[in-house]
Amino acid sequence: MGLEATMIIVDNSEPSRNGDYTATRWQAQIDAVGVIHNTKMRAHPQSAVGLMSMGGNGPEVLSTFTTDFGKILSGLHRTKIHGKPHLASTIQVAGLALKHRSEKSQRQRIIVFSCAPVTEDEKALVKLAKRMKKNNVSIDIIAFGDLDSDTTKKLEAFVENVKGGDGSNLAIIPPGPNLLSEELQVTPILGGEPGGAGGGEAAEGEGFGFEDAAENDPELAFALRLSLEEEKNRQEKEKREREEQEGKASLENIPEEAKDGGESSNEKDDKMDTA
Repeated sequence: MGLEATMIIVDNSEPSRNGDYTATRWQAQIDAVGVIHNTKMRAHPQSAVGLMSMGGNGPEVLSTFTTDFGKILSGLHRTKIHGKPHLASTIQVAGLALKHRSEKSQRQRIIVFSCAPVTEDEKALVKLAKRMKKNNVSIDIIAFGDLDSDTTKKLEAFVENVKGGDGSNLAIIPPGPNLLSEELQVTPILGGEPGGAGGGEAAEGEGFGFEDAAENDPELAFALRLSLEEEKNRQEKEKREREEQEGKASLENIPEEAKDGGESSNEKDDKMDTA
Protein backbone atom coordinates (compact mmCIF):
# COMPACT_ATOMS: atom_id res chain seq x y z
CA MET A 1 0.00 0.00 0.00
CA GLY A 2 2.84 2.38 0.93
CA LEU A 3 2.94 6.16 0.77
CA GLU A 4 -0.22 7.43 -0.95
CA ALA A 5 -2.49 10.42 -1.39
CA THR A 6 -6.00 8.98 -1.52
CA MET A 7 -9.13 10.88 -2.49
CA ILE A 8 -12.26 9.12 -1.26
CA ILE A 9 -15.46 9.86 -3.20
CA VAL A 10 -18.72 9.14 -1.39
CA ASP A 11 -22.09 8.71 -3.10
CA ASN A 12 -24.61 11.02 -1.45
CA SER A 13 -27.22 10.77 -4.21
CA GLU A 14 -30.84 9.92 -3.35
CA PRO A 15 -30.34 6.12 -3.60
CA SER A 16 -27.94 6.34 -0.62
CA ARG A 17 -31.02 6.68 1.64
CA ASN A 18 -31.90 3.05 0.96
CA GLY A 19 -31.83 0.78 4.00
CA ASP A 20 -30.68 -2.45 2.32
CA TYR A 21 -27.27 -2.03 3.99
CA THR A 22 -26.78 -1.53 7.75
CA ALA A 23 -28.22 0.89 8.69
CA THR A 24 -28.51 2.76 5.38
CA ARG A 25 -26.25 2.96 2.35
CA TRP A 26 -25.05 6.36 3.56
CA GLN A 27 -24.27 5.21 7.10
CA ALA A 28 -22.48 2.17 5.66
CA GLN A 29 -20.22 4.54 3.72
CA ILE A 30 -19.45 6.60 6.84
CA ASP A 31 -18.29 3.45 8.62
CA ALA A 32 -16.22 2.33 5.62
CA VAL A 33 -14.56 5.75 5.16
CA GLY A 34 -13.26 5.56 8.73
CA VAL A 35 -11.85 2.10 8.11
CA ILE A 36 -10.15 3.21 4.87
CA HIS A 37 -8.58 6.25 6.55
CA ASN A 38 -7.25 4.17 9.44
CA THR A 39 -5.86 1.51 7.08
CA LYS A 40 -4.02 4.12 5.00
CA MET A 41 -2.54 5.79 8.07
CA ARG A 42 -1.38 2.46 9.52
CA ALA A 43 0.24 1.54 6.18
CA HIS A 44 2.25 4.78 6.13
CA PRO A 45 1.95 7.64 8.65
CA GLN A 46 2.84 10.24 5.98
CA SER A 47 0.01 9.22 3.68
CA ALA A 48 -2.91 11.62 3.32
CA VAL A 49 -6.63 11.20 2.65
CA GLY A 50 -9.09 13.65 1.10
CA LEU A 51 -12.87 13.50 0.77
CA MET A 52 -15.33 14.42 -1.99
CA SER A 53 -19.03 13.86 -2.66
CA MET A 54 -20.59 13.25 -6.08
CA GLY A 55 -24.31 13.73 -5.46
CA GLY A 56 -26.46 16.85 -5.51
CA ASN A 57 -25.60 19.50 -8.09
CA GLY A 58 -22.12 18.18 -8.80
CA PRO A 59 -18.70 17.37 -7.31
CA GLU A 60 -17.84 18.92 -3.95
CA VAL A 61 -14.53 18.79 -2.07
CA LEU A 62 -15.40 18.09 1.58
CA SER A 63 -11.84 17.84 2.88
CA THR A 64 -8.45 18.45 1.31
CA PHE A 65 -5.69 15.91 1.88
CA THR A 66 -5.08 15.39 5.59
CA THR A 67 -3.94 12.89 8.20
CA ASP A 68 -6.60 14.17 10.63
CA PHE A 69 -9.69 11.96 10.62
CA GLY A 70 -11.61 14.71 12.42
CA LYS A 71 -11.54 16.82 9.24
CA ILE A 72 -12.85 13.87 7.21
CA LEU A 73 -15.60 13.30 9.77
CA SER A 74 -16.54 16.98 9.68
CA GLY A 75 -16.91 16.78 5.90
CA LEU A 76 -19.18 13.75 6.21
CA HIS A 77 -21.38 15.56 8.76
CA ARG A 78 -21.83 18.54 6.42
CA THR A 79 -22.93 16.34 3.54
CA LYS A 80 -26.60 16.24 2.57
CA ILE A 81 -28.25 13.40 0.69
CA HIS A 82 -29.81 14.71 -2.50
CA GLY A 83 -29.74 14.70 -6.28
CA LYS A 84 -28.16 12.35 -8.78
CA PRO A 85 -24.58 11.00 -8.88
CA HIS A 86 -21.96 12.68 -11.08
CA LEU A 87 -19.38 9.91 -11.34
CA ALA A 88 -17.20 11.03 -14.27
CA SER A 89 -16.98 14.73 -13.40
CA THR A 90 -16.16 13.95 -9.74
CA ILE A 91 -13.34 11.60 -10.76
CA GLN A 92 -11.97 14.36 -13.01
CA VAL A 93 -11.98 16.87 -10.12
CA ALA A 94 -10.37 14.29 -7.83
CA GLY A 95 -7.64 13.79 -10.43
CA LEU A 96 -6.93 17.53 -10.44
CA ALA A 97 -6.76 17.57 -6.64
CA LEU A 98 -4.22 14.74 -6.73
CA LYS A 99 -2.18 16.52 -9.38
CA HIS A 100 -1.81 19.53 -7.05
CA ARG A 101 -1.04 17.51 -3.90
CA SER A 102 1.70 19.07 -1.78
CA GLU A 103 3.75 15.88 -1.36
CA LYS A 104 4.69 14.70 -4.87
CA SER A 105 6.29 11.49 -3.58
CA GLN A 106 2.85 10.18 -2.62
CA ARG A 107 1.34 7.78 -5.15
CA GLN A 108 -2.05 8.87 -6.44
CA ARG A 109 -5.22 6.90 -5.71
CA ILE A 110 -8.98 7.49 -5.88
CA ILE A 111 -11.47 5.28 -4.02
CA VAL A 112 -15.06 5.63 -5.25
CA PHE A 113 -18.23 4.50 -3.49
CA SER A 114 -21.02 3.97 -6.01
CA CYS A 115 -24.52 2.89 -4.94
CA ALA A 116 -26.64 4.35 -7.76
CA PRO A 117 -27.06 3.49 -11.45
CA VAL A 118 -24.23 4.84 -13.61
CA THR A 119 -25.74 7.17 -16.22
CA GLU A 120 -22.54 8.08 -18.08
CA ASP A 121 -21.82 6.52 -21.46
CA GLU A 122 -19.44 3.55 -21.39
CA LYS A 123 -17.21 5.01 -24.11
CA ALA A 124 -16.84 8.26 -22.16
CA LEU A 125 -15.93 6.31 -19.01
CA VAL A 126 -13.31 4.25 -20.88
CA LYS A 127 -11.80 7.44 -22.31
CA LEU A 128 -11.62 8.93 -18.80
CA ALA A 129 -10.07 5.73 -17.44
CA LYS A 130 -7.28 5.83 -20.03
CA ARG A 131 -6.58 9.48 -19.20
CA MET A 132 -6.35 8.66 -15.47
CA LYS A 133 -4.00 5.75 -16.23
CA LYS A 134 -1.79 8.06 -18.31
CA ASN A 135 -1.59 10.41 -15.30
CA ASN A 136 -0.57 7.48 -13.04
CA VAL A 137 -3.78 7.60 -10.98
CA SER A 138 -5.01 4.30 -9.57
CA ILE A 139 -8.77 4.04 -9.03
CA ASP A 140 -10.66 1.58 -6.82
CA ILE A 141 -14.44 1.35 -7.11
CA ILE A 142 -16.69 -0.03 -4.38
CA ALA A 143 -19.96 -0.88 -6.11
CA PHE A 144 -22.98 -1.67 -3.95
CA GLY A 145 -26.70 -0.96 -4.04
CA ASP A 146 -28.27 -0.70 -7.50
CA LEU A 147 -26.08 -3.24 -9.28
CA ASP A 148 -27.94 -3.77 -12.56
CA SER A 149 -26.11 -5.44 -15.43
CA ASP A 150 -25.59 -2.18 -17.34
CA THR A 151 -23.98 -0.44 -14.36
CA THR A 152 -21.77 -3.44 -13.60
CA LYS A 153 -20.64 -3.63 -17.25
CA LYS A 154 -19.68 0.07 -17.29
CA LEU A 155 -17.73 -0.14 -14.03
CA GLU A 156 -15.89 -3.28 -15.15
CA ALA A 157 -14.90 -1.58 -18.42
CA PHE A 158 -13.69 1.49 -16.51
CA VAL A 159 -11.51 -0.46 -14.05
CA GLU A 160 -10.13 -2.68 -16.80
CA ASN A 161 -8.88 0.37 -18.70
CA VAL A 162 -7.50 2.28 -15.70
CA LYS A 163 -5.37 -0.55 -14.32
CA GLY A 164 -1.73 0.40 -13.92
CA GLY A 165 1.38 -0.51 -11.97
CA ASP A 166 -0.10 0.26 -8.54
CA GLY A 167 -3.30 -1.63 -9.30
CA SER A 168 -6.94 -0.61 -9.59
CA ASN A 169 -9.75 -2.79 -8.32
CA LEU A 170 -13.51 -3.20 -8.53
CA ALA A 171 -15.25 -4.59 -5.44
CA ILE A 172 -18.88 -5.55 -6.00
CA ILE A 173 -20.57 -5.96 -2.63
CA PRO A 174 -24.25 -7.02 -2.61
CA PRO A 175 -26.43 -6.66 0.52
CA GLY A 176 -25.76 -9.25 3.19
CA PRO A 177 -25.51 -9.90 6.93
CA ASN A 178 -22.07 -8.26 7.25
CA LEU A 179 -21.28 -4.54 7.33
CA LEU A 180 -20.08 -2.94 4.11
CA SER A 181 -16.76 -2.15 5.82
CA GLU A 182 -16.33 -5.78 6.86
CA GLU A 183 -16.82 -7.00 3.30
CA LEU A 184 -14.47 -4.28 2.05
CA GLN A 185 -11.64 -5.45 4.29
CA VAL A 186 -11.28 -8.79 2.48
CA THR A 187 -10.98 -7.17 -0.97
CA PRO A 188 -7.70 -6.15 -2.66
CA ILE A 189 -8.68 -2.51 -2.06
CA LEU A 190 -7.66 -2.86 1.61
CA GLY A 191 -5.08 -5.55 1.14
CA GLY A 192 -7.37 -8.58 1.28
CA GLU A 193 -7.30 -11.55 -1.06
CA PRO A 194 -8.79 -11.17 -4.58
CA GLY A 195 -12.32 -12.50 -4.74
CA GLY A 196 -12.90 -11.84 -1.06
CA ALA A 197 -15.89 -9.60 -1.75
CA GLY A 198 -19.33 -10.65 -2.83
CA GLY A 199 -20.98 -11.65 0.43
CA GLY A 200 -18.44 -14.18 1.69
CA GLU A 201 -17.62 -14.30 5.39
CA ALA A 202 -14.30 -12.83 6.50
CA ALA A 203 -11.84 -15.20 8.13
CA GLU A 204 -11.31 -14.85 11.86
CA GLY A 205 -8.86 -12.06 12.66
CA GLU A 206 -9.02 -10.50 9.17
CA GLY A 207 -9.99 -6.93 8.40
CA PHE A 208 -10.53 -3.97 10.65
CA GLY A 209 -13.80 -3.25 12.45
CA PHE A 210 -15.03 -1.48 15.58
CA GLU A 211 -13.38 -3.99 17.92
CA ASP A 212 -10.02 -3.58 16.20
CA ALA A 213 -10.49 0.20 16.16
CA ALA A 214 -11.16 0.22 19.89
CA GLU A 215 -7.92 -1.65 20.49
CA ASN A 216 -5.68 0.23 18.04
CA ASP A 217 -7.29 3.67 17.95
CA PRO A 218 -9.95 4.30 20.65
CA GLU A 219 -10.52 7.87 19.41
CA LEU A 220 -11.33 6.63 15.90
CA ALA A 221 -13.71 3.98 17.27
CA PHE A 222 -15.50 6.61 19.37
CA ALA A 223 -15.69 9.03 16.42
CA LEU A 224 -17.19 6.35 14.16
CA ARG A 225 -19.84 5.40 16.70
CA LEU A 226 -20.64 9.06 17.34
CA SER A 227 -20.90 9.75 13.63
CA LEU A 228 -23.31 6.86 13.06
CA GLU A 229 -25.47 7.92 16.01
CA GLU A 230 -25.59 11.56 14.87
CA GLU A 231 -26.49 10.54 11.32
CA LYS A 232 -29.26 8.26 12.64
CA ASN A 233 -30.67 11.05 14.84
CA ARG A 234 -30.53 13.53 11.94
CA GLN A 235 -32.48 11.19 9.66
CA GLU A 236 -35.07 10.51 12.38
CA LYS A 237 -35.49 14.27 12.87
CA GLU A 238 -35.97 14.77 9.11
CA LYS A 239 -38.53 11.96 9.10
CA ARG A 240 -40.51 13.56 11.97
CA GLU A 241 -40.44 16.95 10.23
CA ARG A 242 -41.74 15.41 7.00
CA GLU A 243 -44.52 13.63 8.88
CA GLU A 244 -45.49 16.88 10.64
CA GLN A 245 -45.58 18.75 7.33
CA GLU A 246 -47.69 16.00 5.75
CA GLY A 247 -50.03 16.15 8.76
CA LYS A 248 -50.46 19.91 8.41
CA ALA A 249 -51.11 19.56 4.70
CA SER A 250 -53.81 16.98 5.30
CA LEU A 251 -55.51 19.23 7.89
CA GLU A 252 -55.53 22.14 5.47
CA ASN A 253 -57.31 19.97 2.91
CA ILE A 254 -60.24 19.12 5.24
CA PRO A 255 -63.51 20.50 3.70
CA GLU A 256 -65.17 23.46 5.39
CA GLU A 257 -68.54 21.65 5.45
CA ALA A 258 -68.04 20.36 8.98
CA LYS A 259 -67.19 23.85 10.18
CA ASP A 260 -70.26 25.38 8.43
CA GLY A 261 -72.45 22.66 9.85
CA GLY A 262 -71.29 23.51 13.35
CA GLU A 263 -72.23 27.18 12.89
CA SER A 264 -75.69 26.24 11.61
CA SER A 265 -76.25 24.10 14.70
CA ASN A 266 -75.33 27.00 16.98
CA GLU A 267 -77.74 29.29 15.15
CA LYS A 268 -80.58 26.77 15.68
CA ASP A 269 -79.78 26.55 19.40
CA ASP A 270 -79.93 30.36 19.66
CA LYS A 271 -83.36 30.43 18.02
CA MET A 272 -84.70 27.80 20.44
CA ASP A 273 -83.42 29.78 23.44
CA THR A 274 -85.20 32.93 22.16
CA ALA A 275 -88.46 31.07 21.83
